[in-house]
Amino acid sequence: MLVWLNEYLVQFYSWCNVFSNLTFRTSSSLLTSLFLSLWIGQHLIIRLQKLQIGQVVRNEGPKSHFRKRGTPTMGGLMILTSITLAVIIWAYQANPYVWCVLFVLVSYGIVGFIDDYRKVVRKDTKGLSARWKYFWQSVIALAVAFTILAAGTETTVTQPMVPYLKQVLPQLRLRYMLLTYFVIVGTSNAVNLTDGLDGLAIMPTVFVAAGLAIAALATGNINVAGYLNIAYVSLAGELVVVCAAIIGASLGFLWFNAYPAQVFMGDVGSLALGGALGTIAVLLHKEFLLLIMGGVFVLEALSVILQVVSIKLLGQRMLLMAPIHHHYELKGWPEPRVIVRLWIMSLILVLLGLATLKVW
Repeated sequence: MLVWLNEYLVQFYSWCNVFSNLTFRTSSSLLTSLFLSLWIGQHLIIRLQKLQIGQVVRNEGPKSHFRKRGTPTMGGLMILTSITLAVIIWAYQANPYVWCVLFVLVSYGIVGFIDDYRKVVRKDTKGLSARWKYFWQSVIALAVAFTILAAGTETTVTQPMVPYLKQVLPQLRLRYMLLTYFVIVGTSNAVNLTDGLDGLAIMPTVFVAAGLAIAALATGNINVAGYLNIAYVSLAGELVVVCAAIIGASLGFLWFNAYPAQVFMGDVGSLALGGALGTIAVLLHKEFLLLIMGGVFVLEALSVILQVVSIKLLGQRMLLMAPIHHHYELKGWPEPRVIVRLWIMSLILVLLGLATLKVW
């Protein structure tokens, strides 16, 4: 919004040209979403407490989680609102990539909101049925995949970058829709599964968003992309502003979500954030890079899949409880230890992922 306003004001005030600077807008986007999240958060928590919108805890979960019962949930609303407003203010709105990410963020947020609403109002820990949840996630993801495929004019639009193998550029064509689907839906659900402890999902989200911001900055600059020998994507630079908004809003949420949490993000936050990260990775052609940087999310999702397979095929549990963070809780690890160690793992994986941008 301010970019358009700048085009008019710069005719009269030369200093207004700063609003067109990507670095300035990125920093401003981060700070705007951060302060919005902090401001909205303190009011939202009070409102949620008055409405008695509290966390529903499964009886079969770790006993230590019973103390979390009644803690306000649906805090993801502060994240979504902060990101959306910051992006609208600071991003170049003529860029279709920006709207693509916002579409997924808001759409998945609505799906998550319905899920949370059913859990809170009906006191149903299952919330929205898995069938309907996956249906709407799939519809949204496939709509994005079709749009990218239909709007693409270059052959590289369906060529994902493979880390460590830059010369390998598989031309997927229509199969690219399937890859896009799995990346967006998979990341959304993986973040959702990770969101089981205070602050566990939000900090890896910050790390991954920061990693994608760096990747977007490199991919959207023709000189840097040439130096790193990675595919240049002309519209990618503006995604840095979006990633900055995600980082700021997430840090603001962490202020209230750090152990012991004052509020939980709920599915309205986790599904939306995961979907947004997956969409950004797809637009940057960094789907496999996300697999590395989002390794903690992958680990959490795989632990659930392997647990189900183990029970079905072997008749026994591979873990004490899935996702894997609950396994370590039941082994006696204090919750803060599990959280911080997975944070450290996430940071290391993001750095390893970024290192692949230069590896030939």
